[in-house]
Amino acid sequence: MGLFRTFIVMRMKGVRSLREMTRLLNNDPRLRKLCLIKKYEKGYTRSVLSRFIRKVGEDNLNKIIDEKAIKLLKSNAARNVDAVLDASFIKAWSTRHPLNSQTGYSDSDARVGRAGRMFALGYKLHLSIDAKSMLPLANVFASANQNEKKHSLTLLEKTRRILGKSKAKIRSVIADSQYSDRKLRNAVAQVVIPYPSNQKRGVKSILRVDRKFRTYGPDGLRKEYHKRPSVEAVYSFLKTQYSMATNKVRGLTNVASYALFSILCLVLNREAAQNIGRVDKAVSPTYFNT
Repeated sequence: MGLFRTFIVMRMKGVRSLREMTRLLNNDPRLRKLCLIKKYEKGYTRSVLSRFIRKVGEDNLNKIIDEKAIKLLKSNAARNVDAVLDASFIKAWSTRHPLNSQTGYSDSDARVGRAGRMFALGYKLHLSIDAKSMLPLANVFASANQNEKKHSLTLLEKTRRILGKSKAKIRSVIADSQYSDRKLRNAVAQVVIPYPSNQKRGVKSILRVDRKFRTYGPDGLRKEYHKRPSVEAVYSFLKTQYSMATNKVRGLTNVASYALFSILCLVLNREAAQNIGRVDKAVSPTYFNT
């Protein structure tokens, strides 16, 4: 349990590397207490921490996150959920390969993909959340060159599985135009996804978004689409408060494991807020991290 706590503390406190964490565990009494290290014991070594996160792995972390999410959904009596889908870029800890600029040199799993308005080497986290509570529901990790459409159905099925276990169901799927795909639109009864300019040209009374993020179309769809920024807030919390933007590991599996600890911190924040009866602090990352 002490090792598990160490990685939670590491992500919440913005510790950049295992080397820095081991140094803090030897010198900071407060962190030693949080990580269950007794006064006469030495702090965890870097090799111990490295072996632990490899042993825990992506699958076990996902199981823990799923159990917490199902418990929170049940306690909130969630029944009809608006699922918001989006992807976010995670920069690789590597340079580009001199012989193939689309791949990583020291990180062979990383690929060049879109990162905002530019292209960079890294990975993508594909995430679905509950629009109302901003609770993460499901995730998929992939290299940055893979389009959102490729993982949309997998993400949808994972979301349905989590909601099914909590006796809830998807009311609608909300996403940006990168998810505009016929298979996804046919998989859900209500889809709030704007059509890009190269689809259904000349057709009116459909949802569209221009380059300045202005929405056009039926009022009902526009109102529903305004729930999409909630996933941007979740990514902001993950990157600025839970260290997801700090990546000092290589390989898709390792990057996913560290990012899942960031997601777990977000879920634990919501669980703690509910346990102390302060639901208003569920979206306050700094309340439990000061």
